[in-house]
Amino acid sequence: MSYEKVILASDRLVIGTKQTIKAIKSGDVKELIIAEDIDPYMINKLIHLADKTEIPYALVDSKKRLGKACGIDVGTAAVAIKQ
Repeated sequence: MSYEKVILASDRLVIGTKQTIKAIKSGDVKELIIAEDIDPYMINKLIHLADKTEIPYALVDSKKRLGKACGIDVGTAAVAIKQ
């Protein structure tokens, strides 16, 4: 389901962990998608930030599939969907 959300929101995506964290801190994010096959520390950091800012998030199984859903040829750990 979350892969479909990413595909449908292709014009409102922030791709990558660093850019996603910046977007969350600036208040531009509506939802966060996190790949489960990344470093557990980074997953916890992203989830903590999402909880702190009350942004809903979803976990997906593959960073490679998440990157593909974003339209890029490499995997990505996190994607933010902007407001």
